[in-house]
Amino acid sequence: MVLICPRIHFYEINDQTWFPQYLREKVQSCLTLSWTFRVPLLQKASPAQLVASTLYGTLNAQVTSYTYVDFCAGAGGPTPFIEKDLNAQLDSRIPSSPHPTSTNTKGLTPRSPRILAEPTGGVKFVLTDLHPHIPDWTEASKRSENLSFVSEPVDAANAPASLNGKDGKKIFRLYNLAFHHFDDKLGMDILKNTLETADGFGHDLLCHSPPPEIFELQERTISSLITMLGLGILMLLITPFYFWRSPGHLFFTYIIPIIPFVLVFDGIISSLRTRSSEEVQALMKECEASCDSWTVKSGHEQHTWPTGYMTWVIGLKRCS
Repeated sequence: MVLICPRIHFYEINDQTWFPQYLREKVQSCLTLSWTFRVPLLQKASPAQLVASTLYGTLNAQVTSYTYVDFCAGAGGPTPFIEKDLNAQLDSRIPSSPHPTSTNTKGLTPRSPRILAEPTGGVKFVLTDLHPHIPDWTEASKRSENLSFVSEPVDAANAPASLNGKDGKKIFRLYNLAFHHFDDKLGMDILKNTLETADGFGHDLLCHSPPPEIFELQERTISSLITMLGLGILMLLITPFYFWRSPGHLFFTYIIPIIPFVLVFDGIISSLRTRSSEEVQALMKECEASCDSWTVKSGHEQHTWPTGYMTWVIGLKRCS
């Protein structure tokens, strides 16, 4: 992976207050579809399935020790689909896609991917956000008993005590296609809060105390920019099949193509804002919280042939 430039914190159109909410929802629906849609021949699995397999293969026997909290859930995004696929894998004890192999480990001993049966049912996922999307979350949670949400605003930089673990479960913090939205100061505040609230959870010799897991479908590479252009073309091809009941979606895709333009523009900006695993580790060191006992695992997985790659970073803490 060759980065084409230093990280540049430009602004995405879909984040701006002046961008109409009506169009924002249309763009968000396309982003969710990009997580869950599998392009025949070009993708072995959807990105959401790849995230589930990454969790399954990386955490191994510890995967059932957590409640997974999406701290930037937006309108729901891929998390309901990740929950469904991860629990399906746990039910079958057979991953739906190969375990990640291109990982960088520091001070960690690889474990067998075999997972022991979980007698208490599936693992739980929780949707939270600074701006809760109650109607969308309510609808999503009706489809799974393992999916719930927090109706009050949740600040990822100051997580409430109620989200620091309960019922014997530790909290696993998810940031799906979200961490690149934070500037360095906010990113450090979020990492600092994670490091400071991690102590005291878990009783294993090696315990994964509330770690942040960061998943990004883009990076600061030429191949990622090409993938963003391909995303716009993909949406032009599949929109009639997925959004045919929405005249507004069709109008702003084909007559006035605002939706594909925003997807491509914001995708390119997202690529330029995305941090490498080394840069995330640098923020951890600069956030004024002790991280001496933390190690980092990271991976780089192809989600779309030949140019699309998912990067992920997870912090792990060794208990004293």
